[in-house]
Amino acid sequence: MTTQTTRETRNARSHPPRGGIASHVKRMKRSWQLYVLLAPATLLVLVFKYWPMYGAQIAFRNYNPADGFAGSPWVGLEHFSRFVTSFQFERLLANTLTVNALGLLIAFPVPIVLALIVNQLQSERFKKFAQTVLYSPSFISVVVVVGMIHLLFSPRSGIVNNALVALGSEPIFFMGSPDWFRPLYIGSDIWQNAGFSMIVYLAALTAIDPALHEAARVDGASKWQRIKHIDIPGILPVITILFILAIGNLFNLGFEKVLLMQTDLNLPTSEVIQTYVYKAGLQQAQFSYSAAIGLFNSLINLVLLLTFNWIARRAGQSSLW
Repeated sequence: MTTQTTRETRNARSHPPRGGIASHVKRMKRSWQLYVLLAPATLLVLVFKYWPMYGAQIAFRNYNPADGFAGSPWVGLEHFSRFVTSFQFERLLANTLTVNALGLLIAFPVPIVLALIVNQLQSERFKKFAQTVLYSPSFISVVVVVGMIHLLFSPRSGIVNNALVALGSEPIFFMGSPDWFRPLYIGSDIWQNAGFSMIVYLAALTAIDPALHEAARVDGASKWQRIKHIDIPGILPVITILFILAIGNLFNLGFEKVLLMQTDLNLPTSEVIQTYVYKAGLQQAQFSYSAAIGLFNSLINLVLLLTFNWIARRAGQSSLW
């Protein structure tokens, strides 16, 4: 009898009865302090993330501020069709995709490589110094970074052009050349953000069991072999998650930096979807048209995120859900 009672008690604990609303209310009353702490964050998300989605309907209307969201005439997919059939659509899509794809291809592995190198440094003092030097540029404002680019690559007083002239070459107008916009943007982005992204991978590397490295040293494994067979597999889940998130932002380019680096001469390669939305929406007051372009851009990112998350899950790798 006692054994049966004990067994029933264990089953009741492992499979608690499903209650209705009353049980949920009781549970909330019991842990009301946690809900009070959660309330400001929930309110922040609702106000700044979900409530603005109400305004997304202007992408399907001819928005007029005097008539408001609900009073403006409904036009359906007219603005989307106008953007897709415009002569600038292919150029904007190609520029946005090219800069982001090249940035992902070139910039994404850099923090991983830096983290693997820094993690192998023997001197703790030098390791801390290297970390500080590498992630310090991430604290510099985008405006300051673009100003540094203008100074360094100026055709008259820039250090780079002075070096080219000293070597017998002609000065290059980097900021006015469409061909140089992408290298300057991607290169400066790597310099500014790679060190900060490296911290995530360093944190993942510290979670690897040191006994694995000790066993590998006993077996005579070199540093490269330990990196290949211990470190990289150990941080592979983090790499997969961050890669999926990067794919989900493939059409989101740093608007401020692009706009600051943009000139009339490099527009063929520097005009991207985000800068076009800014010009159409704020400078030309085409609110519905710019909202439709922004919504179109977000939908593409959502499709890419869902697709690559599904691929990672099917491949047996870490995924967002």
